[in-house]
Amino acid sequence: MAEDQKQQKAEEMLEDAERTVINAIAETMDLYGVTPSIGRLYATMYFKHAPLTLDDMKDDLGMSKPSMSTAVRKLQDINIVKKVWRKGSRKDLFMAEKDFFQYFAHFFGDKWEREAKLNLTAIQYAIDELQQIVDDDEIDEEMKDHARRDIQQLEDYKRYCHWLERLAESIESGEIFEFLPIEESEKEKK
Repeated sequence: MAEDQKQQKAEEMLEDAERTVINAIAETMDLYGVTPSIGRLYATMYFKHAPLTLDDMKDDLGMSKPSMSTAVRKLQDINIVKKVWRKGSRKDLFMAEKDFFQYFAHFFGDKWEREAKLNLTAIQYAIDELQQIVDDDEIDEEMKDHARRDIQQLEDYKRYCHWLERLAESIESGEIFEFLPIEESEKEKK
């Protein structure tokens, strides 16, 4: 009997430990553009050690199948859940990304690269327009000074965008981990 109680206590501790992390992940997934309920789905999948079907997920979370399907699609869109194939299975199976470094690099690298490129294009257009004002002899000096100040601000902004491009490239290439190494876990140190 004592063994059964010990087993039950261990099961409760395991569930409590997982629930604590699931709740934390669910609360912070807004950073990646998903709701806490979709974050909860991802976090629940994170603790599963085998691929899941939509039915498995629906049973675990009590969500409707259409809601579950929409949530999984959103998680696939941000590349934190992947569809996997298993021989003999006709149902779609899904697995959570467990390598947070890989996910971070992909997610933020893409977003930062997009931000830099989009803004650099806009900045160059604006500088070209403003330079026409500066170069036009028929424009008053006050307007030209305003355009010059804008150009200077945009040059500073351009420096930031180029830095952001380099940051995204260093994440994509893995070079960032040379400057900011991934620490070994306590388990790996032993």
